[in-house]
Amino acid sequence: MKKKTFPRGIHPPEDKHNTEASPLETLAPPDKVVIPLHQHFGAPAKALVKKGDEVLLGQKIGEGPVLFSACVHSSVSGKVLSVDGYPHPMGKPVTAVTVSNDGEDRPAPEIQAENAPFSLGPDEIRRMVKEAGIVGLGGAAFPTAVKLNPPKDKPIDTVILNGCECEPLLTADHRVMLEYPDEVINGAELVRIATGARRIIVGIEDNKPDVYEMFSRRSYPFEVEFAVLKTKYPQGAEKNLIAALLKREVPRGGLPFDVGVVVQNVGTAKAVWEAVSEGKPLYERALTVSGTGISNPKNLMVRIGTPFRHIIDHCGGAKEGSNLVVMGGPMMGLAQWTAEVPVIKGTSGILVWAETRPAREYSCIGCMRCVGHCPMGLVPTRLMKFVKYDALAEAESAGILDCVECGSCQFSCPARIPLVHWIRLGKNKIISEKRKKSA
Repeated sequence: MKKKTFPRGIHPPEDKHNTEASPLETLAPPDKVVIPLHQHFGAPAKALVKKGDEVLLGQKIGEGPVLFSACVHSSVSGKVLSVDGYPHPMGKPVTAVTVSNDGEDRPAPEIQAENAPFSLGPDEIRRMVKEAGIVGLGGAAFPTAVKLNPPKDKPIDTVILNGCECEPLLTADHRVMLEYPDEVINGAELVRIATGARRIIVGIEDNKPDVYEMFSRRSYPFEVEFAVLKTKYPQGAEKNLIAALLKREVPRGGLPFDVGVVVQNVGTAKAVWEAVSEGKPLYERALTVSGTGISNPKNLMVRIGTPFRHIIDHCGGAKEGSNLVVMGGPMMGLAQWTAEVPVIKGTSGILVWAETRPAREYSCIGCMRCVGHCPMGLVPTRLMKFVKYDALAEAESAGILDCVECGSCQFSCPARIPLVHWIRLGKNKIISEKRKKSA
């Protein structure tokens, strides 16, 4: 079978062997959960509860006030201890609802099963997905209901299910596909119905042969295609996946909508199915706990709001000398300043390391490796210099907003220049200026 891929990219060590054969283990929720009201792309949710309120498992505690927002639900039953600022894994403290867990998991009455989910129309599927607070579980946390409602002038013909999980060390998506195959594919069919697409393609990297063989043996009452992709980073980025599977190029500044495609993570598809068929909101997710500093690497199913510390302790604790905790993967993850931050909807992994002294940075030697590996075809060192000397207009013209911050440039740079940090700084400045002007 011919394996598909995209131009450029890199091949970092995968290091998935510690957890790829480890089944998902359900972690019991802690005595107290801290549930941020902002754990998605867009505006924070508006609190619907106050200190002293009793809440139920799956009860809506935060309302997404605008289109680009998402509802938030309690991941346990119990009493609200506070609605106040709390450290957030994205760095900036945000308002969070702290709930004391009564250990009973009393479900909210609105959690009701749907007997015929495939008979529902697009509007009803989108409504249920929005009410369930579902966002992209690959890490971007983009509100899924928005993706399921493409503009009228941009018809969708293909739904791509992203089963690549190209970040090193992370294997939770791998386990979701192996352990919940029907939920994943049924969710993809609901996405197809909601978007009006004709075709479903599941993209799987060739380092997961057990997943491809398992899907190939199963049969479904609707048509679905399975495609094998070469293992390469960042194969799972939306634009790269579309290029690999369909040979379509998303235009600069554009979205998959512009080429007739909707891309969804496999975990998101599972959550869509559970929301529509069971009425289950997004209050838990699969994640990987790994890294050289963790005693017992695992794949876990974890309630939203569970502190990182509780999870690390469950995995045997951090090894002596470990001094770094990262949310996400080693390429695009974010270092944490405290292990008390809670799991949010975008927490795909928790990695623990013994970090060494940062390598010395040298001047650019003009080797162009960053250009040769950039999956977006950009010139990272040029973008870095534009930002460094505050030439933001030139940086935007050179495509800085198309950077997906995958880290391929920085990984391949022999001078150890922190290219991603410069580019991220430039993007933030440009976006901030645009917001000021629009306001």
